[in-house]
Amino acid sequence: MAQDRKLWTMLPGPLLPGLALPGLALTAQLFSPLAAAQAMSNQAMPGQTTSIMDEVDASLLALNGQPVGNDAAAPVIAPGDALPSLTRLFALALRNDADLASQRYEAEATAQQVPMAQAALKPQVQASAGYAYQESDNYYTDNPDYRPDDDLGGAGDDYEARYRGTTRDQTWQVQLSQSLFSLERWRKVGKAEAQSAVAELEVAVAERDLALQVAEAYLDAFLASRKLGLLDAKQASLTLQARQASRAYDLGVGDRIDLLESQSRLDQAVADTVSAQNELDNALSLLERLTGELPRFSGATLGDLGQLTLPGGWDDAEPWLERTANNVEVALGKQQMKVADAETAVRRAGHYPELDLSLGYTDRDSNDPFRDSDDASANLRLNVPIYEGGYTSASVRQGELSQQAAKASYTNALNLARQEVRQRLRGLRGDERQIEALKRSIESSNLFLQAAEKGEQLGLRDLVDVLDARADLYDLRIQLVEVVRQYLLDRLNLQAAVGDLGTQDLVDTMALLDGLVGSTRDRGSA
Repeated sequence: MAQDRKLWTMLPGPLLPGLALPGLALTAQLFSPLAAAQAMSNQAMPGQTTSIMDEVDASLLALNGQPVGNDAAAPVIAPGDALPSLTRLFALALRNDADLASQRYEAEATAQQVPMAQAALKPQVQASAGYAYQESDNYYTDNPDYRPDDDLGGAGDDYEARYRGTTRDQTWQVQLSQSLFSLERWRKVGKAEAQSAVAELEVAVAERDLALQVAEAYLDAFLASRKLGLLDAKQASLTLQARQASRAYDLGVGDRIDLLESQSRLDQAVADTVSAQNELDNALSLLERLTGELPRFSGATLGDLGQLTLPGGWDDAEPWLERTANNVEVALGKQQMKVADAETAVRRAGHYPELDLSLGYTDRDSNDPFRDSDDASANLRLNVPIYEGGYTSASVRQGELSQQAAKASYTNALNLARQEVRQRLRGLRGDERQIEALKRSIESSNLFLQAAEKGEQLGLRDLVDVLDARADLYDLRIQLVEVVRQYLLDRLNLQAAVGDLGTQDLVDTMALLDGLVGSTRDRGSA
């Protein structure tokens, strides 16, 4: 089913402990940038969530960094398995990768722009308190004997502060302001929501890239480990062959050329083995950096490569090209266009007037009773922009140009996705032909090796022919594994190019690799 193909979701809960992205929409899949893009295009409300798909194995770590079930300590590779679990390695990478964690935090920070923009549309209430001390030099202080209030019959206490020239005021004030009409503020909310969606899609792009990076490192490690196994077997065979050639030469029944040739082939095999070990170490080091754990690739033998079968369906490009609109980078480009549109709308709103209401209450308490007061006020303020030196018009023009740039970027992302689809389809078709040709070549080389060994025993062939046949057979098997690796990479990248890279793709990759090592274990539950 199509829904089973999704691999990553926009998360409802913390991606790391203590981290939450309230704007991310959870789909019914394990993780899917495409699902997030579709949710955004359908104007899914922030906070909508559904449960993780039932098909996902309970031992697989969720994307929020918490274990599903109680199997957090489950090993990357189960006892007896030749290969570690690719799906579990990716789950660990989602939890461990610092760059992805940084982008998640950035997305959460960007999401806060939405309530910040909405706050400008809500009432603003402020309370303040003040204390003022004032000393005055006035007529009363300069003429202390002049007290006109004495003639009024004892009002001197009220005027006492004024006679001394010293006043102390305590003021409490509450003010409420509310925007009644501001098109610019309303449009800034839409812009903030569009920017938050862009940040979420950027996280989805990072998750997809991380999945491809883990898969490529995994396949590199697999190739290096299989190559190392083949080279070890080749080295052991050439070591035996060199000993036989040396013994025959010492007995006088062998040829020195055969001895030198066998030793030369052995030395080359040793050098190739060292190179393969370095390749394996590098791939494992990358996996360790991404996942935080060092996997091991045991069981270096290969199964019957002649039984390898590959799914087809790569001939018709049109169905794949039609799905490139679901590519997460294309969805990102489309969302960035919405941000540019919203920004231009905000700038155009600068031509419109704004109407604000302000309510206030002030209580003044003073040692001068004539200064005591309780004041209430209500104000309506209309601000009409008439002329700002052409700033608003230039700002709108700048926004329109940014719109055109965003549209060009979207078109470029769509063209790149289509190019990627065509390139990967060509690669898959070529990989299939190479694999079939190599399978036939391996079969022929195996028969030729048997004939060469028989001919050497009968004196019809020399040792060089046997060494050549054996080296060719090992090289062909290594080439087949290399092409299988490229085939799997092309298939994963094709699914990513159409926004459909999912859990099932990793499971299918594991199943094909299990077939190469002769394992029948179902990796769907690994």
